[in-house]
Amino acid sequence: MTKSLKSLWARFLFQDSGILPTKRLILLFLILTVALLIGTGWGISWGYVILSNIVVLIVSLLDLLFSPKKGQLSFQRTMGDELERGITYPVKIVVRNSSAQSFTYRIFDGIPRSFARPFPLIGTIPKETVMEHSYDTVAKERGKFEFDKLYFRYTSFLGLWEKQTTAEMKETVKVIPDLTETKRYLKNAQQFLTYEGLKIRRHRSGVGDFSKIRSYVVGDDPRKINWRQTAKQQEVMTNEYEPEHGKYITILLDCGRMMGAELKKGNRLEKSLEAALTVAAAALQKGDYVSVLAFSKKIKVFVPPAKGLAHLQTILQAIYDVRVDAAESNYASVLQYLELVQKKRSLLLLFSDIRTFLHEESAFMLLQRLRKKHLFFMIGIEDQTISKRINEMPNTVHAAMVKSIAQQQLLIKKREKKKWEKQGLQMIEAREERLAIAAVSHYIDIMNQNLL
Repeated sequence: MTKSLKSLWARFLFQDSGILPTKRLILLFLILTVALLIGTGWGISWGYVILSNIVVLIVSLLDLLFSPKKGQLSFQRTMGDELERGITYPVKIVVRNSSAQSFTYRIFDGIPRSFARPFPLIGTIPKETVMEHSYDTVAKERGKFEFDKLYFRYTSFLGLWEKQTTAEMKETVKVIPDLTETKRYLKNAQQFLTYEGLKIRRHRSGVGDFSKIRSYVVGDDPRKINWRQTAKQQEVMTNEYEPEHGKYITILLDCGRMMGAELKKGNRLEKSLEAALTVAAAALQKGDYVSVLAFSKKIKVFVPPAKGLAHLQTILQAIYDVRVDAAESNYASVLQYLELVQKKRSLLLLFSDIRTFLHEESAFMLLQRLRKKHLFFMIGIEDQTISKRINEMPNTVHAAMVKSIAQQQLLIKKREKKKWEKQGLQMIEAREERLAIAAVSHYIDIMNQNLL
């Protein structure tokens, strides 16, 4: 295909500037052609036929004079710089018509393919008017994306021709993980940790750092009464404790092949990212130091430990665009790297696929050495397919075989988990919708027990 043909084809595909005939003009010529062909059977001369076509063509071309020039139109796009994956956001497009003609229009915005594309946008704008048109879009993938051109088509006065113009409006948009769970925790921690009416167990009485002495109220633990202050103040006073702060939390994010397994919403890595950011927010809010390490075959991202909620933005900007790799994860390599960079005792919280990790003998040996200095905890997403197969009724021979294999896989996983847990290496699995809640609950439980 030659360059000129490619340009013409792009114009018809709403990808270039130019002038195109509308369906109304094509239909008009079609009706005229049929009428003149019938008329030739009644003796109409060919000169009259040619003259009629020329007259219609001239009228249609005159119609172009009653449509705005491209210089009389201006456009502006307004949207956020950061969007969360899977959340609906509005995009506003402002069209300014400086001409003396009103017209109907169609808009195609040049947004990436991974965004929802509700196009074309159709509307009418009066003369010398500014019109605001908005549409909703959803980003399906994380990363940095370019919003480039805006394609705008508008009709002439009689609607016989359609002009097309392209506006260059380059914008860079970051699509970050869904922070709904993180915001819920920061808004109300206890409500976030309530699941189906159950509240997680509070920390043990008297465990943690001494916070302050305050007046005793109904419901306080009598064992925490400060009798010396009670005698001085002539009022019952009690000690208040809080979990120790200033601990080190290292969040490990597996980005290997198995983390690309699709779930109801996104994949395993997406849910792990959201849960990891929620745990990071919980730890930073409590005054702990948080570092994050993302890896697959090699180290992808490492964020050094720091404290304060401002550090959450540093973590987010570092890991928002990590992707699943096609390679298997190298657990031995990341654990050796941890020995070099994490000198202080830390909680190592690993988000990964438990079934894959259980068969890593090299990782087992390294973790036994790391356990002497660090506390290891692993959390994965429960395989709903295996659970579904186990709970199915074996109505056929094939169904019975599938169920027995699923049960066998579950037994193998339980046996391997016991071997790891005997060495003090704890691991759990949670449903995808409960992953963030489970991760935060176990982090708080570990802090309350003063295990670090």
